[in-house]
Amino acid sequence: MTERLTTHQICALRGQAQRLDAVLKLGKNGITDGFLQSVSTALDQHELIKVKLTDHKDQRRTLASELAEKSGSALVTLIGNVIVLYRENADPAKRKIKV
Repeated sequence: MTERLTTHQICALRGQAQRLDAVLKLGKNGITDGFLQSVSTALDQHELIKVKLTDHKDQRRTLASELAEKSGSALVTLIGNVIVLYRENADPAKRKIKV
């Protein structure tokens, strides 16, 4: 994602993310190519996703920013062991979330 989210947009996305369940779990293998593909697919389908950390909890801040950078998404928030990511769908007709 090339544009940074404003504070207002982040607040709106955090509110929407409260009702979501974690779509993916990041385990002991860390950020692999297969996991990145799963994240990309989930972002294409949902735009706003939660990723739960099951391992590497001591490295959660670095993993969150690395995951956002590698997936081309924006890191909305990191709450406990849950990462919230947002990437706007490229096709305007398929966009589900308005920010």
